[in-house]
Amino acid sequence: MEINKKLQNEIIKKIKEVFDPEIPVDVYELGLIYDVIIHENNSVHVSMTLTSPSCPVAETLPQQVKRKIEELKLINKVDVELTWQPNWNRSMISEEAN
Repeated sequence: MEINKKLQNEIIKKIKEVFDPEIPVDVYELGLIYDVIIHENNSVHVSMTLTSPSCPVAETLPQQVKRKIEELKLINKVDVELTWQPNWNRSMISEEAN
């Protein structure tokens, strides 16, 4: 369990390297990442959203998150799921980002 926590922290660090192009805040602090699940075989499932369904980076931002996580040597596979439930709103931005 401790290894998963360490790996989860490493994954979050990588996710924080991805910034929303319209708002100078990383996608994690912006509240766009809903869940990070690490499976036993070190495959990772990320559930995320965007600030709006018409976001101009809807195609590229999830791929950027995926590529950043794949940079970690311990990761076998990364799946990024884009979801609209719940809808993102400004209250999801972290205290650090405000």
